[in-house]
Amino acid sequence: MKSELGVDPHRKHVSLIWRNALFNISLCVCVFSLQIGLMTVTLFPIRLFIAAFMMLLAWPFAFIGSVGRSETAVEPQCLWRKLVDVVLRTIMRVMWFAGGFHWISIKGRQALPAEAPILTLGPHSSYFDAIPVTMTMASIVMKAESKDIPVWGTLIKYIRPVFVSRSDQDSRRKTVEEIKRRARSGGDWPQIMIFPEGTCTNRTCLITFKPGAFIPAVPVQPVVIRYPNKLVRLMTLYTDSHRRVFSVLFSFSQYLPIYSPSEEEKKNPALFAHNVRRLMAKALQVPVTDYSYEDCQLAMAEGQIRLPVDTCLLEFAKLVRSLGLKRVNSEKLLQDYGKRARKLQGQRLSLEDFSQFLELPVSDELRHMFALFDENEDHSMDVREFVIAFSVVCRPAKTLDTIRLAFQMFEAEEDGAITENELMCILRTALGVGELKVSRLFRAIDEEDSGKISFESFREFVDQHPDFAEQYLYSDNAGFGSSSPSHAANGFCADFSPSEQKKLD
Repeated sequence: MKSELGVDPHRKHVSLIWRNALFNISLCVCVFSLQIGLMTVTLFPIRLFIAAFMMLLAWPFAFIGSVGRSETAVEPQCLWRKLVDVVLRTIMRVMWFAGGFHWISIKGRQALPAEAPILTLGPHSSYFDAIPVTMTMASIVMKAESKDIPVWGTLIKYIRPVFVSRSDQDSRRKTVEEIKRRARSGGDWPQIMIFPEGTCTNRTCLITFKPGAFIPAVPVQPVVIRYPNKLVRLMTLYTDSHRRVFSVLFSFSQYLPIYSPSEEEKKNPALFAHNVRRLMAKALQVPVTDYSYEDCQLAMAEGQIRLPVDTCLLEFAKLVRSLGLKRVNSEKLLQDYGKRARKLQGQRLSLEDFSQFLELPVSDELRHMFALFDENEDHSMDVREFVIAFSVVCRPAKTLDTIRLAFQMFEAEEDGAITENELMCILRTALGVGELKVSRLFRAIDEEDSGKISFESFREFVDQHPDFAEQYLYSDNAGFGSSSPSHAANGFCADFSPSEQKKLD
């Protein structure tokens, strides 16, 4: 019902509520900013000094505790080493207290190494997740370069981590073998703490677990981490983690019952990981999603262009992995695909032809992938689009390399240039969208109005306009705004949830 003046009183009331709410929010922001400014010059230096002092104080104890220990064998824990262990845990607790974690609550019982040699932790959201490590002095998996960092490297070596070397191409296999060796030692080695997600998320769901912790096929103990403090939850989403040092925080860890794999799970690490993840998600009361660490890398890649909210490349990436196409030598494979696709000169392929091109049998996954590129629904596809999408998935941060490969496949032999429609096809495929407006971008590059552009002119334009995507693509096309890295630099992008999340049964 409207008033005599024609104004809906309900709408007027809602408007008044919104104005009051915005005023209160603005007031809270101002007060909070003043608090931050005041504590920056008062509380922060004190906390930083205490935390740094505790770190330095822990160094000599970690050094003494590491003297004479073998990296390949484990010795019985003598009395003085046990004393060093207690001292280090106390020092680390004081350090976290100085950092704002005044309360750290632990629920459940930590299993003995002989009962569960591997602890799986989640969700992984920040460096504060190191709290359970320092409270238990359990081993972790870390890059080998960490042990050479002054002070920190000594502390790391004390907990006897499994080191991963980036320079060793066989490092992944060696890491898995070392985890298996320790896990099957009958409890001689310390427990290994592993974050199976493999990357940081915003704790709103659990992404696909990597299989490393489950390959040994031994019992594991799931551990869930919570930060009940509302400020921490808010700032994890917006990545203002520097403000946490001013707050009184609360950390909660819960040891779930030991999970012993069935015979089927022992033979299938992916199934083992999937079932443990669902158990942890149920305890956390959050959904699970089929997206993985690689999908996070793809969505958060810092190339010249970023993926929009409705991109289908995440679905494509899952199909690539399920078909086993993403290999160690993917760069060589890309070049081979590119040369063969160029020879076809835009000839459209059937499902059987596509199967022969990839040298794979026809399967449900291959049919699904074929359907992604059958935009005309005429049971045919341009294999050049597949090569472009495959390039983005294999090297998400190397946008120009993908564009160069695309130009090589699309360019005319007589002048090495492409048309506006071909540029639209290239960028549309690289972004994983159905429609894309590129007219303004094409005209800006084609200064001579020739109707064609070369890769050299495209690259020159990009060098002169590093933010060309912001100026010429995102402003002309919908769906790019909410996937901005500034909103999800520390974890899962907004487009992964909730529509793509799978709810628990």
